[in-house]
Amino acid sequence: MQGQPTEHRFDTGQVRLAWFEWGRPGDPVVLLVHATGFHARCWDRTVAALPPGFRVIALDMRGHGRSDKTPPYGWESFGADLESFVAALGIRDAIGVGHSMGGHCVTHVAGRAPGTFARLLLVDPVIMDPALYGAHRHQGFERAEDHPVARRRDRWSSWEEMYARFAERLPFSRWRPAVLENYCRFGLLPDPAGDGWQLACPGVVEASIYLGSGRTDIYGLIPAIRVPAVVLRAPGREPGDTLMDFSKSPTWPGLAQAFQRGRDVFLPDHTHFIPMEDPDLVARFIVDPDAEA
Repeated sequence: MQGQPTEHRFDTGQVRLAWFEWGRPGDPVVLLVHATGFHARCWDRTVAALPPGFRVIALDMRGHGRSDKTPPYGWESFGADLESFVAALGIRDAIGVGHSMGGHCVTHVAGRAPGTFARLLLVDPVIMDPALYGAHRHQGFERAEDHPVARRRDRWSSWEEMYARFAERLPFSRWRPAVLENYCRFGLLPDPAGDGWQLACPGVVEASIYLGSGRTDIYGLIPAIRVPAVVLRAPGREPGDTLMDFSKSPTWPGLAQAFQRGRDVFLPDHTHFIPMEDPDLVARFIVDPDAEA
């Protein structure tokens, strides 16, 4: 699929969300939901790798991209926003695709609104070992303002400067260059304080989301999900690894077996950033859930 998407706005009643659309109404829907700190246009290369005949929808979750920066940033809020969005658009029998936090949100909707999805593609979703929920804290931080991510550089003279800074650094150096360009180009907004640009997902928002990752146990919804679910999974953390290494998979290795019709696809040569490293692979699984890695 080629060409630029059409940009829209949707008001949940609490927050206005930006969303983007490729293809034609009436074609089978692919719904794409991004990871924490990312945005809808990170999917552009995945969309480009799809054959014609799909209507593709990708949205900026609250606090991200061109959507409102409106708290709360709890995981229940993200799930509820997505639930309102698919209901308002009348989305049924779609292919639900979520990366990281987006995989958690897609699973939330699949459990709460049966019929929305015909099948799921969960790309290294933040659905952790059930034993971690309740007691999990992201490296012991209580306040988002104290988290190292909250202090990340948030102002740039241009997206090109951001790209040049990241292109030779891990994990970005493993990404497809065109994906990194889209991450930078569409991940900045004009700085209201003056010249230049600022991150569309402020560091403190990203940190707030990380702090909530262990407080929303979604396993109560999974047994009711009857549609097929493919889980693409990168290698996880080893003893001694730090939680600040975001390249490691947060996904419980047993997740696929928790679904009635789950399939686990382990990708040992990838990191958590699967759609950024290999958008063609993700597109292949969108088209064919029985594809081989």
